[in-house]
Order: sequence, then C-alpha cells, then structure tokens
Amino acid sequence: MPEKPRDQIPFATRELYDKGIAAVQKNNLDYALTLFGQALRLEPGFYEAREALRATQHKRSAGKTSFFRKFVGSASSLTRGQVALRSNPRDALLVAEEVLNEDPGNASAHELLADAAMAMGMPKTAILSLEVAFKHKPSDRKLALELAEALSQLGNRLRAEKIYRDLLRSDPTDIEVNEKLKNVLANRTLHEGGYAELEKGEGSFRDILKDKEESHSLEQQHRLVKDENVATRLIVEHEARLAREPDNLKLLRELADLHLKKKDFANATRYLEAYLAKAGVNDPMILEAIRDAKLAEFEHEEESLDPSLPDYAAQLAAIKARKHEWRLTDAKRRADANPTDLAIRLELGELHLEAGRLGEAISELQKAQNNPNKRIAAMNLLAQAFGRRGMNDLAARKFQEALKEKQVFDDEAKELRYQLGCVLERMGRKEEAIEQFKIIYEQDIGYRDVMARVDAHYAGQG
Repeated sequence: MPEKPRDQIPFATRELYDKGIAAVQKNNLDYALTLFGQALRLEPGFYEAREALRATQHKRSAGKTSFFRKFVGSASSLTRGQVALRSNPRDALLVAEEVLNEDPGNASAHELLADAAMAMGMPKTAILSLEVAFKHKPSDRKLALELAEALSQLGNRLRAEKIYRDLLRSDPTDIEVNEKLKNVLANRTLHEGGYAELEKGEGSFRDILKDKEESHSLEQQHRLVKDENVATRLIVEHEARLAREPDNLKLLRELADLHLKKKDFANATRYLEAYLAKAGVNDPMILEAIRDAKLAEFEHEEESLDPSLPDYAAQLAAIKARKHEWRLTDAKRRADANPTDLAIRLELGELHLEAGRLGEAISELQKAQNNPNKRIAAMNLLAQAFGRRGMNDLAARKFQEALKEKQVFDDEAKELRYQLGCVLERMGRKEEAIEQFKIIYEQDIGYRDVMARVDAHYAGQG
C-alpha cells in the first residue's frame, strides 16, 4: 500500500482532510486531529494528511506543560501496538498515532509507526517518524538501518550511504551493513545515467538526454563502435561537456567506456579513478571496472606479443607475473575499501595461494569460508593451502568437512574428493585414498587421472 498523492484519494476522504485544514486555521486543534485521523483510517497512504496530522500534534502540544503532554496510557497502548504489528500493521499504525496525539515526541511511538509503515510499503511515512526517533537515539543500529532503507527506497541514496558509512565506522566488520552499502552504491551508479529505467524496459537512451544532439551521440556510442573516428568524436564531445559539467559522474563513466573501446586503457583507468575521486567513496562497481580495464590491458599486451620473438616465452612470463602482482594489489585495495566483503577475501586468498604465500592465503580463506554462497569454494582452497604447508591432517579434515556440506555430486564435489584422495595418499593411507578415486571413477571415468589411478590399483592386485 504505497503512499498516494491527493489526486488519487477519494473525494470523501479529501473532504475530511480539507475540513481538518480549516479547523487548524480556526485553532480548533482537537477537532482537526479527529478529522485527520478519520481520513487516515480510510486511506493510510494519504501522505499529505499524515504531514498535516503530525504538524497539528506538535502545534497542539506546544502550549502544554510536560505533565499534560505525557500520555499516561502510552506504555500499554504501545504494547498493544507491538502485538498488532505482527499480524496487522495497519492497526499498529493507528495505535502509534493515538499515542502521538498526546505525546508527539514519543520516540517509541515513532519507532512503532515506522515499523508499521515499512511493513505496509510506505517509506515516506516511515521516514517522517524515523527522523524523530533517530534524533533521540542516534546510536541505535536498528533505527539507522530502517532509516537508510527507507531513504534508499525513495531515491535519497546519498543520505542512506552516509548512514551506512557511519555505521561501518563504528563496526567495520558488520557484514550486513557492508552489503547494504554496496547495494546503495550500485543503485546510485545505475540511476545516475537512467540505466535502471532501460533495464526495466521503461525508458530509452533518448529519455536520458536533454536534447536531440546528445541523443544522437549516445545512440552512436552504444552501437559497436568499429569506426575509431566515431569514438574519437564522441570523446571530444564528452570532454567538452565535462569541462562545463566537471562533477558529472555519468560523463566520466562514459568516457572511460569509450576509451576502452579504443583500447586506450590508460585513459580509461584515469577517468574511472577520477570518478572515484569526484564521488568521494570507493564505489565497488567502479573499483571492479578499474580491475576489468587493467586486466583487459594485460590481455591485449599478451595478444600483441609476437610469438616469433626468440625471448617470447620470457616476455610472456614477465607479463603474466606483472598481471598477477597487479591483481593481488588490486584485490587488497578492494578488500580495504570493503573490509566485510567476503567474496573479495576469497579472491585475495586464491591469489595468495597461487603466489605461494600460504600464511596470507590461509588467513584470507578462513574469513572467506564464512560467506554462505562461497563457503565450499573457500574450504576447498583452504584445505589445499593446509596441504601445501605440509599440514595434511588439517587438509583432510577440511576436505571432509566440505564434502559433508556438499549436496550434489558435481564438478566441485569431484574436485573435493580428488584432492582428499591425494592428501590421504600423501599421508600413507592408500586404501582410503583409492576409495575417494573410485567414487569419482563410478560417476566420471574421464575426470583428471582417476582412470589411470584406479586401473593401476586393480592391476596391482592381480
């Protein structure tokens, strides 16, 4: 039940609201509260009436002492409201307003009202009360999360982002807040250029732009730009606009994309870094775009290398070494920017493992295994790190733990069994090792060297 503008409210309900406004003008505040309350009983989403009710509540309480303002029955009413919230948030909303009629600053009533409003899909109504409650309890995590969520739903992503960042300053390890911050940043990037509307099929590239000339340019940009002259012209146009609009983040992102099409990786990266500097935050989507641009540069360098060169192998190895070092540095940067992003921890752990930095790999992978979506992948790599460090008992235990959580026999399950078999073999537990290989053999004879291992085992028995 989202909020409704006045023109979507039935006439009879609007009439109650108009009478309420007239009563306020005559300073007949008790009658105004009754009229606004009746209108909201009929249409809880009538936001204009909600605002008028709130203003009238404060105006009515202004001339009274704290003794009269205190609503004696508020505690029992709020308890009743909390019970109603579980099954009927509309009733909880009414209870909260009853309390606020007598005590408009009651933070508990505002919390109840906000919870009910969010349950009914009315973020504007929720914000009206959350702002009051949050002012009274600025360190309350639950209130902060509700306010940020409501703000985000209404498109106020900058304010929501600030709240999430304030929470992370208090607790940098808060996984839930970090995920919510990432979502807000991603949504902000999508909405800045109108791309969310395109994704939903509700808009077009022409809708995003101010005039036909811009529309023509963007249409050309989103085709496959094979003609380098077209890309160059678009870059010149965008840079001219950027000089007039230096804070236009959408232009910076589009310039980066155009330079990528021209394989001008240095300038693409430069504009993405400029985006981060202007935004003032480490937007995960932009950090990933920087990573992708740099990896594309390394791939281009590898493809451009002449295989006929006498030192081709050495040059290729040098490029791959630089690529790996850069990936490691970049993953550390993204992990520092998003310390609770466990997917990055998995990536960082895998890179450390590839580089033979086993202590660092184990540290990152132990964190990464707390990500329910990547838990088994992290456990697999962690077990391999234990094994490469000579801790075969720990490796075997970790592989077995991962297999217990594996529900299907897919390639990941085969890899876990294969690695477990290899560890058991190194530990001298040959029979247990061959049992792992035989399980794979029964399902997929062509997996790795399982056929050779199992056949050799049976040949040895003969």
